[in-house]
Amino acid sequence: MKPQFKRFSPRREQGFSLITTLVLLVIASLLGVAASQLVLMSERSSRYDRDRLIAFQGAEAALLDAEMDIRDPGSVRSGLFSPTSRAGFEEGCGTDTTTKGLCLPSSTSAGPLWSTIRFTDTDRTVEYGEYTNRQYAAGTSGVQPALAPRYLIELIPDPTPGGNGGAPRHLYRVTAVGFGPREETQVMLQMFFRKE
Repeated sequence: MKPQFKRFSPRREQGFSLITTLVLLVIASLLGVAASQLVLMSERSSRYDRDRLIAFQGAEAALLDAEMDIRDPGSVRSGLFSPTSRAGFEEGCGTDTTTKGLCLPSSTSAGPLWSTIRFTDTDRTVEYGEYTNRQYAAGTSGVQPALAPRYLIELIPDPTPGGNGGAPRHLYRVTAVGFGPREETQVMLQMFFRKE
């Protein structure tokens, strides 16, 4: 007796391999699209971090520049930074050559003065190096800040007891803004400075 083999019809199996191949192709395409989206998001995140770091470094540099402006005894403005004097500080910030960026606190309830000023306003804020003759690279060539950092100095009452024979003493609140490669990327830092 001869073994009998059952024959399968090839016509029934032809459509199954095509469907399997198409499903695998769709899955591979979805994985490729997802991977490319992850790479793009990672690249954007890295660029954002770099831009924020550049702006942060600019804001820190502006704080140091403001400190030099306040401390420098040979500065044009050295006489304006006395712990017991309000001379040179103006309501809404000074705008002339020697009082530029020197501000009295806001007398309205609109909030702190630094929150109401646009730091791209070149009449009311001080550009890095304007009074210290220091340089800060900014512009459109390469990866550098779009604008040089800027700052303003507010005169605020010193809340610590003691002082100069009862004369009211003042602190300086320095608010600085650094810019990233795009002007919209900004970092704001503040410090309080007491001049002895």
